[in-house]
Amino acid sequence: MKKILLVEDDNDIAELERDYLEASGFAVDISADGDEGKRRALTGEYSLLLLDVMLPGADGFAICRAVRKELDIPILMVSARLEDIDKIRALGLGADDYIVKPYSLALLVAKVRRTLARSASGSAGGREAGVYDDGWLAVDLESSRVSVDGAEIPLAAMEFDLLAYLVANRGRVVEKRELLNKVWGGAVTGDGTLAVHVRRLRRRIEPDPENPVYICTVWGRGYRFREGGASLKAGEAPPRTGEASARAGEAPARAGEAL
Repeated sequence: MKKILLVEDDNDIAELERDYLEASGFAVDISADGDEGKRRALTGEYSLLLLDVMLPGADGFAICRAVRKELDIPILMVSARLEDIDKIRALGLGADDYIVKPYSLALLVAKVRRTLARSASGSAGGREAGVYDDGWLAVDLESSRVSVDGAEIPLAAMEFDLLAYLVANRGRVVEKRELLNKVWGGAVTGDGTLAVHVRRLRRRIEPDPENPVYICTVWGRGYRFREGGASLKAGEAPPRTGEASARAGEAPARAGEAL
C-alpha cells in the first residue's frame, strides 16, 4: 500500500482528505506543522508528499526545496493562492504538480494516482518538473538559467520571466493581456513592449528567429510556446493554422536596446 504524507494545517480539510484517500486504497499520515512535516518527509518512508503552501513553521515551498535536495519522491502542492508565479515557483522547486483550492476530492485522488504512475514509470524521475529541456532549449525555472544547444545564454530578468511564464503554460494560447498582467504586473499596457521582448527572446532561443518554432504568434490573441519546437526546424511538422512569425506587426526595437 502506498503511503502518503499530508502536510495541512486545517484539521477539517486534512481529516476529510485522509478519509477519502484511505477509502481509495492509500495509507495517510497527517502533519499540521511545517517543521514537523519537513522532518517526517525527510525520513524517506513515504511514496508521495501532499503539501499545503501556507503552513505554520516551514511553508510548503521550504519543505519541497529541502526534500528535493535529499529525496526523489513525488510531490503535490496545494494552495488557495491563484497567482501563476506561485505555480511556477513550486514547479521550479521540483514539485510534480500544483493544485488550486477549492478542488474536488475525486480530482485530488486522480492527481495522486497519475503522479504515482508517472513516478513508477520513470517519467517523473529526476524531478525535471522545474526544468524544460528538449535537447536544443533548456529552461531551469528554479535557477533562472537558460541554455541553447548546450551553451548557457544571458537573459534580462524580464525576458526570463516572460519565457518562464510561456514555458509553464506551454501548449496553450496565452493572451497578450494575460502576459502584460502576469509578467509586468499590469504596469505596462501597450503591446509594443511585449512584442519587443518576444523578438529578443526569439533572437536568443530560436534556431531561426525569422521562422520561430518555439514562441508562435496566434494572430489577434497572443502567443503559444510549442514544446519540442527545435524538432520542427527541419519541417517535421507544419505550423498550426493561425500561427506565424510575430515579426510582422511587432514594434521595432527601440534605439539602444540590446538585441
